[in-house]
Amino acid sequence: MSVGPFSDRARVDALAKVRGEARFAADLTLPRLLYAMTVPSAIAKGTMTALPVEAALRVPGVVRVLTPDDFPAPPPFTEDGTPPPPRTLETTIAYRGQPLALVIAETLEAAIEGAETIRPTFASEPFACVMESAGAQRQPAEDVAFGDVPTALSFAASTVEAIYDSPTQHHNPLELIATVAVWEDGQLLIHESTQASSLVKGAVAGALRIDPARVHVRGATIGGSFGQKAVQRQTALVARAAILSGRPVKLVQPRGQIFHTATYRTRTRHRIQIGADAAGKIVAVQHHVEQEQSPGGYFAVSEYHRDVIRMYGVQNYLGTGADIRLDRQDPGYMRGTHPQPACFAFESALDELAYKSGRDPVELRLANDTRVDPQNGQPLSSRFLNECLREGARRFGWSRRSPEPGSITAPDGSQIGWGMACGIYQSATTPAIATLRIDARGRTRFAISGHEMGQGMHTAIAAVLLEGLDIDPDGLEVAIGDTRVAPQHMTAGSWGTNSVVPAAMQAAERMRSAFAELLGGRQVSGNLHRKLAAIRRPFLQIEVSTLGPGQDQSALEALRQGGFAVAESVYPGFSTFSYSAHFVEVRIEPGTRRIRVPRVVSIADCGRVVSPRTAESQVYGGVIWGLSHALREATEIDPRYGGYLNVDLADYVVPVNADIGEIEIGLVDQPDPLANAVGVKGLGQVSMVGISAAVANAVFHATGKRVRELPIRVEHLL
Repeated sequence: MSVGPFSDRARVDALAKVRGEARFAADLTLPRLLYAMTVPSAIAKGTMTALPVEAALRVPGVVRVLTPDDFPAPPPFTEDGTPPPPRTLETTIAYRGQPLALVIAETLEAAIEGAETIRPTFASEPFACVMESAGAQRQPAEDVAFGDVPTALSFAASTVEAIYDSPTQHHNPLELIATVAVWEDGQLLIHESTQASSLVKGAVAGALRIDPARVHVRGATIGGSFGQKAVQRQTALVARAAILSGRPVKLVQPRGQIFHTATYRTRTRHRIQIGADAAGKIVAVQHHVEQEQSPGGYFAVSEYHRDVIRMYGVQNYLGTGADIRLDRQDPGYMRGTHPQPACFAFESALDELAYKSGRDPVELRLANDTRVDPQNGQPLSSRFLNECLREGARRFGWSRRSPEPGSITAPDGSQIGWGMACGIYQSATTPAIATLRIDARGRTRFAISGHEMGQGMHTAIAAVLLEGLDIDPDGLEVAIGDTRVAPQHMTAGSWGTNSVVPAAMQAAERMRSAFAELLGGRQVSGNLHRKLAAIRRPFLQIEVSTLGPGQDQSALEALRQGGFAVAESVYPGFSTFSYSAHFVEVRIEPGTRRIRVPRVVSIADCGRVVSPRTAESQVYGGVIWGLSHALREATEIDPRYGGYLNVDLADYVVPVNADIGEIEIGLVDQPDPLANAVGVKGLGQVSMVGISAAVANAVFHATGKRVRELPIRVEHLL
């Protein structure tokens, strides 16, 4: 089942944000509020031997200093696969910047001053913090393989083999990670900038050894996340401080500390070999990935092989990999996640193959179309990548391209290059439980899983409800991100809209049926609120639940228990992914060799577009971040001390307005017939995937120099 196109609507939260009415966790002020600041470790590995706190306690306004003695011991490790709760404060040091103590005070200034007076002593141990470190431990990962790669490569008419590097990067959303904890009447209420309220609830309960039923987490408005704001060590620290002090406690972690404690995009190195036959059909791919990893990190190497190889009809694939275990904090998900660096490598190698075989890069990709999932032989329920390619090429004017590298020069001497690349990302979903309530006084309340990180989830839900129900738009409240109103899934992986929009549509259908039954054939004029008022019914409420393809009631139960119940792209009987095609023009100044990007055309296949305005906004953001990934961003690591050097927005370089040229967006807007009742697929991640390869390919077209390391800087082109 699918539905027709949705009309364009303004963002429902736009006015609140521009007026400053939207409230973030850091904005919250409460009576008797205490302020907190952590004391970070100054070493990368070892043991804390002493933690003197007397000087901190003498600072006027300091109320208490929490140390490892104030927290329960971590539970023993289990072999059943149950993830351990997050660490709190401990004396064993695993990475530089690890929190060692928490100072709480009457003012933020006192908390900072108190934290700065604490000088722990350590017994240091040798550590490894970069992939080249002598003590780095290499741990091979499980292979992902199908077909016969050696045989296929031996018969290939043309092959390319190269190594591509993508750097360590940090998320840097504008909103810092903030936690406010309140302990009252035996109940713990946590306000946090999180995209995973239920996971935070369970993690804090586990870390502090308290009943999860007594923990409630609210993360309503978030100022950007991109994978960073899931479960944080600081949450349990602040919650414990609130319990021990009997007062509300707030911690807004400084950006420099966030660099050292929150997850980040891991550095990766990709060795790719691609073979094609005389007609340009890819016959085999061999892809080896190595990534930074913490000693106990979970960020799987195998996922670099999950999506990208499904972009084309490749019948023979060998994906290998290894974790390079380092003494740093855990890496984690960051927009585009595994496909982002994997696509940089793969789509760059494909461009090299196109040049080596004398083929147009667009035509080479069109020639490798597929309607089945090459890894398992299942049909793809929808794949409009070729439509993205053709429309992007038309809008960009690709047919006017001179294929010879270095052949286009601007009047001022700048070298002009045109490059393109494609992107792919899973189309996953989670179960949802929703409650819809309409009352006679003009109010509608829809409560469901989800977190608003600026991606437009409120607007997408409102679009479905307002098109399906005759209600007052000004009276619509969408309640998400709060464990008290509905079980909360983690909003990530481009499954947010896929999961909540079908539930909103089902709720609207159920509500219309409930009204028809309630009225029993009576003709009552007015919208639904007036109908209720006319029959003297104060409200009408229904509850619905939805599942992803192939899921059963156990997934709903996992959601209710705060678990992770995601169904990812490969469903019973079909597979489905989102796609993008990006076309980029670069101009490289003759003297400075500075790279400019005057225009980009990006076309995406995300199934049915529910909220055109916020969907286009997602693609704009993805494109800009892709340009940043290609030309600006890299986290610098000091191998002497194990810490990060550019830990603020002055030194961690991101694009500014002057760096961004014209960006033209297109959305295919064709529903996926099997993914869900609305036909929607994910968009937030795929909009970024492939951009960095398109930039690198354009740089080659402009200069004839192939840069296989990101970010591409002036020194690469001197």
